[in-house]
Amino acid sequence: MAQATNFAENKSLEKLNSEPRCMAELVGEVKHELIFLLVVNISVSVTAFLGNTLILVALQKESSLHPPSKLLYRNLAITDLCVGMIAEPVYVAYIMSVLSDKWDICFYANLLSFFTGFPFSAVSLLTLAVISVDRLLALLLGLRYRQVVTLKRTLMTLIVGWILSIVGTLTYLWDPIVTSWCIKIFLILRHNQIQVLDHFPQRQENQPIPFNIARYRKAVSVALWVQMTLVFSYLPFLITEALIPQRGMTLSFYLAREFTSTLVHLNSSLNPSLYCWKIREVRQAVKDTIRELLCSSPN
Repeated sequence: MAQATNFAENKSLEKLNSEPRCMAELVGEVKHELIFLLVVNISVSVTAFLGNTLILVALQKESSLHPPSKLLYRNLAITDLCVGMIAEPVYVAYIMSVLSDKWDICFYANLLSFFTGFPFSAVSLLTLAVISVDRLLALLLGLRYRQVVTLKRTLMTLIVGWILSIVGTLTYLWDPIVTSWCIKIFLILRHNQIQVLDHFPQRQENQPIPFNIARYRKAVSVALWVQMTLVFSYLPFLITEALIPQRGMTLSFYLAREFTSTLVHLNSSLNPSLYCWKIREVRQAVKDTIRELLCSSPN
């Protein structure tokens, strides 16, 4: 039993180590590009940390959002904050190890980058899938929505999502198809959400729209913008990852992979801007928080 476990672990490490992200003959020719990515990722790490910290403070103050919906956006902000605090610094360490030719450190930084980046990405995908379901239920259930979608049920769903993401990270070492399942579920739910919106009765001209429907439509708009931003950030990386096994890790694909990885991390910095742009209450709470910080700072 122990031999089988050791074999599986060695196979997993060999799988990650076989990726030529730490091979001098490949990455030695693109150090100028890596320096650029280093600066970008440091900037993304700082903005993701500051932006999502402000969003969490703003969501704490904001009281008009339905509590389960607020919890979902709070979970997404926590995930993005973890990217800025954990995943990004590890990725920066990987780039620095390559630039300084520390190949032993590079291997462990690459390994740690996977174990820190994959779970947060999976949680983001699952959270957005839950947000899609939440918006669908808001439109389909009407007045029964608040009875069905409770804070306790939403919390339990998110806990299960974190557990599945951690398990999925470990499972990916043996079978990467788990990732494609999560992405497929997310895309199906998003497609269903758009279909419901297309068939939802449009209000007639000069006809007042009920307040609750207008509020739910606004929430759906926020969710769709966040989802489109995620697709924009993740799709190039997924395409690159799909092509590398077929074409091989050439210099061009190595650069494409590192640039698209940076784009995935950038998503964590973009979401706070979307919240401020699309949710007026959050935008005002962020302004109040910044004003309080400036007023309390020493002259």
